[in-house]
Amino acid sequence: MMTEQQYFENGISLESYMAQMESNQHKSYSIYEKFELPKDPEFLALLKDKKPHVLVITEDWNGDAMMNNAILRKIADAADLEVHCISRDDNLELMDRYLTNGERSIPKYIVLSEAGEVLGEWGPRAPKVQEFVDKKKSVLPEKEDPQYKLHMKTVTGEILDGFVYNDDFWHVVYEEFRQVFQTALTSSK
Repeated sequence: MMTEQQYFENGISLESYMAQMESNQHKSYSIYEKFELPKDPEFLALLKDKKPHVLVITEDWNGDAMMNNAILRKIADAADLEVHCISRDDNLELMDRYLTNGERSIPKYIVLSEAGEVLGEWGPRAPKVQEFVDKKKSVLPEKEDPQYKLHMKTVTGEILDGFVYNDDFWHVVYEEFRQVFQTALTSSK
């Protein structure tokens, strides 16, 4: 059984991952280009001092990954962090260690020490973003309804638009990353 560090070593950089995306690439880059990191020198200093590695379990078709990965990349660029990505569907053994309510929900972010010790995890979605998604999905008919797929496609488009254009979500995701990193890095030796 491979360790998280071994998966990290086999992953590709977040920058390379975003460059080779086949789905949602333009939207992810749009978020990356528009999001401005808050002035947060203490947080960036902590990241630069502790130098955590971040392992991302992701897929490029995933809307949450489209948004969250762009925000993480801004943080990583500012703090010179190593972030490596692996595909969920090609790494189910690892994915199954990080289930959300028994589901293979992505993206998942695993914070590792430089030596590869698991210090923390987060994902797939910030609570405020989850409320937005739940509200959008609340109008859907039952799955057995012949119109379900059509309505789901519309709702999915509205959710993705929210991820791309609502910068409040970007700041919520930033705060989630900040909290996870601070907890993981201040409780580690």
